[in-house]
This record gives sequence, C-alpha cells and structure tokens, in this order.
Amino acid sequence: QVQLVESGGDLVQAGGSLRLTCEVSRNLHSIHAMYWYRQAPGKEREWVATISPIGGNSNYAESVEGRFTVSRDLTEKKMYLQMNNLKPADTAVYYCKAFQLGTEYWGQGTQVTVSA
Repeated sequence: QVQLVESGGDLVQAGGSLRLTCEVSRNLHSIHAMYWYRQAPGKEREWVATISPIGGNSNYAESVEGRFTVSRDLTEKKMYLQMNNLKPADTAVYYCKAFQLGTEYWGQGTQVTVSA
C-alpha cells in the first residue's frame, strides 16, 4: 500500500510559478514510476509528467514541455512539480500517482488556479 499526499496548490497570476509536492508513504526505491496528472473542470484527467524514481528519467506532455519540471528526492520521499510561466489553461486539480507491483495509487489532489 502506498499513500500519496499532494500540496502546494494555490491561486497565481498568469506568468507566475508554483511548486507542487507529493509526499509518499514508502521508500521511492520500491516504486517503479511516478506521475503527475491534472483535471480541469468539465474535462477528463490528463497526464502531465512522468519520472522514474531510481534513474530520474522524465518526460512531459507537449502542453507543459519547457515550462514544468518534475523531480524527486529519494531521502525525503517526495516528488515535485515545478511549474513556471503558468497559463490560465493550467488551471486544474493536480494529482500524483505511483505505480508499484502492478497497482496504481493516487493522491487526493491539490487545486491550482491561474488567473488571467
């Protein structure tokens, strides 16, 4: 079982920055992959970024490439999403997900609102 808790969501003006944090209940070495997703009002949940906890390899959705950076701290058991140059279209609830031994685990989400 893996518990995930997101934090860091806030109201920010367009062009601003935020850093989201996902705290993980277990050692990141035991997790195969971690993800950030987001869901805007009235839309389906969409993938944002992936990171491999061990190697640190990452990839991004085209809509956030060059503006968002995913990272992890193995000691602190945390994953981060640094979001720069935020746009109103980035407004959504952001979720972290962990994949371990064939099972997906989700956090409860954190709200990011970007005003024009």
